[in-house]
Amino acid sequence: MPPLQGEWLEALKPEFSKPYYKPLFEKINQEYQTKRVFPPADDIFNAFHFTPLEEVKAVILGQDPYHNYGQAHGLCFSVKPEVDIPPSLINIYQELHDDLGCYIPNHGYLEKWARQGVLMLNTVLTVRAHQANSHQGLGWEQFTDAAIRILDEIERPMVFILWGRPAQMKKSMLHNPNHLILEAPHPSPLSAGRGFFGSRPFSQTNNFLQSHGIAPIDWQIENV
Repeated sequence: MPPLQGEWLEALKPEFSKPYYKPLFEKINQEYQTKRVFPPADDIFNAFHFTPLEEVKAVILGQDPYHNYGQAHGLCFSVKPEVDIPPSLINIYQELHDDLGCYIPNHGYLEKWARQGVLMLNTVLTVRAHQANSHQGLGWEQFTDAAIRILDEIERPMVFILWGRPAQMKKSMLHNPNHLILEAPHPSPLSAGRGFFGSRPFSQTNNFLQSHGIAPIDWQIENV
């Protein structure tokens, strides 16, 4: 696993000495050596690499990485440009179109969001091929919970976007009145019709940021 960098490294360094981390590290290393695991090992911490702690404006929480070949690259909901857009992201794009008028791009690579301060964080950072949730309970949850707590303690206003029950379970960790919490059903085709469509998270995020003198997110993902 590539090392964390900068402020994220300093903030999360205490986690490396906690009882859960060594077994997690050893188990994940064993999985990569003996099984097919996603994302590629060098991409595990991309959410932190692409969005430095001091630049976080918004947080989108996912559950665990996509588990089919070539999809996961370390940002929740995102896939590399040459990969078919997954159904949940198709629905995210539809809501973005309805909310802000953005055209629906021809790919699902969301690095542009991450580079603007949107932390695209899965609560579990790895998965075994074709086995959704297969790395739940190994310790990633403690690690990403620590990251969420670190963000909650920052006084700079930011937005937490919680889609679906697993993400919304993290709401109990968020206590800072400076932050905005947006909740909606998951964008999966199974649940998007229950209130994800029409939730307008993108305009709400930008309105909140601008009201605090923070530059809004340019949510338009351009065609390639």
